[in-house]
Amino acid sequence: MKKSQHRRLPRTALGVAAIAALALTGCAAGGEQNKPEVKLDAPFAAVTAKAAGPIESVTWMLGSEPTTMDADIDATTADDTVLANTCDRLMQVQPDLTLGQGIASKAEWIDDTHVVFTIRQDAVFHDGSPVTTADVLWSMNRHAAEGAAESDEYQNVVSMSQTADDQITVTTTQPDAIFLQAMAGDGGIVWNPRVIEAEGDGFGGPASASACSGPYQIESWEPGSQLTITKVDDYWDAEVEALAEKVVFRWADESATVNSLTTGEAHGAYLENAGAAVTFAGSDSVSVFQGPSTNAWVLETTDRGALTDVRLRRALSLALDREGISAAAFSGLAQPWKTPVGAGAWGYEADEFQAAYDELTGAPSKPSAKDLEQAKKLVQEAGVPSEPLIVASNGSSTHNVIANALVAAAKSIGLDAEITVVPEAQYGDFYSDAELRDKADLWPDEYYISKNDPLGFYKNGKSDAGVNFGVFADPEYDALVAAGYAATDDAERAEITIDLQRRWVEDAVWLPVVATPSTLIMANTVTGVPSSAAYIYYPWAVDLGSTKG
Repeated sequence: MKKSQHRRLPRTALGVAAIAALALTGCAAGGEQNKPEVKLDAPFAAVTAKAAGPIESVTWMLGSEPTTMDADIDATTADDTVLANTCDRLMQVQPDLTLGQGIASKAEWIDDTHVVFTIRQDAVFHDGSPVTTADVLWSMNRHAAEGAAESDEYQNVVSMSQTADDQITVTTTQPDAIFLQAMAGDGGIVWNPRVIEAEGDGFGGPASASACSGPYQIESWEPGSQLTITKVDDYWDAEVEALAEKVVFRWADESATVNSLTTGEAHGAYLENAGAAVTFAGSDSVSVFQGPSTNAWVLETTDRGALTDVRLRRALSLALDREGISAAAFSGLAQPWKTPVGAGAWGYEADEFQAAYDELTGAPSKPSAKDLEQAKKLVQEAGVPSEPLIVASNGSSTHNVIANALVAAAKSIGLDAEITVVPEAQYGDFYSDAELRDKADLWPDEYYISKNDPLGFYKNGKSDAGVNFGVFADPEYDALVAAGYAATDDAERAEITIDLQRRWVEDAVWLPVVATPSTLIMANTVTGVPSSAAYIYYPWAVDLGSTKG
């Protein structure tokens, strides 16, 4: 399933080109003209310095309150930041965004259409019951069920069965180059069936019992106030030594989060808006870190009406001032971007992806006179819609800047556009509520994937994909996605994915806006956590500790 702030990894680490592409202190990918206007002297790496010792309690800020701990319903960034520490997965994303073992000690493709998972027999759920192979299979079936948020990760799966006391065999319709990586995301969470069945509709809510086996468990969730996770003292994996006894999550908007970090009320936060990091430049008590990420801000389109015409989507993309958005919304610390997924996804064949990126057209950093002329011609060909285009915003400063930039872009090429504000609590429903989507032609959001393989994003363009909202359908594209999954050779898969990327951008399925690195703010008293986007899936709190022994 898609991942967004309001609501996937080959075996190789991120290439040098991918890392350089998103380093805030260096050149932007896609050209010298895309250098950030503001320099921030912050290290760019996958991890921060190792902690020197344990710590009793840490306060961590989230951009919004978690919504549910049931990832099969949905998972916002806030949800996943908590779930990463409380729920084990079949496989595990590593801090450098590569793939490691989880509840499965081994995963092996025995032929083109059969993969065998060897399940550890020593894992224990938070209620003290053992994690059985049957429990893992039950969890996979729940993720794969029709309508489940992660069901698209199982799209090529024909059957799943327990074939030994410690083995599950998955049969697919074809080779699937990114299925194992998907099992490190929310589609690989291992649930306790007995807890979920006992909790019923209440599962995942503030009063729900834990159905997981991770190194932390939720001690309390006070709606509207805070959520606290505590270390599992008898965690089943003896190789994992969690340093933080307790992590208290609080949530606030950007300005309040900055204030909490500045005053020392909070110890850290992964920022939604990289631009907020500028506040801490030169601070003696707080440090800024960046790391690889697949994140990109996009304007997602709906089939409400006018934007089902590809010419109007292309026209808007040509007219959008991405450089201005970077400056106004991100203090220049975001890269004007041509694609809907960040360079952190280039986990293999990075040079080829970079070269293909550089050749893309249709999403300029700043529209030229020629771009605007071309956009106006497209509008003339398509005809001006009788009703204004509607772009949604959740009222945050970032969303408002992007929405206003879209309105300005539309006006510059002879189109009318208006903004509608959707409350933050309902904003994520754009992904699941067709009636809500019918109220807007576009909405801005930050989107990311759990794999450092761009194919994990471009599958979203398939005609039957869960986040293809009716503006794009191409049988050739669908066939290429299938071919990409079947391409276990990296070079072959990169070639196919680059073709998918070109088709997506040419059709402006979503309008790419800017790419942002993972941005971490931490008090100088704590350290150890990943500075990459791995925090969304990796149990980062186990590494969080004191800078003093």
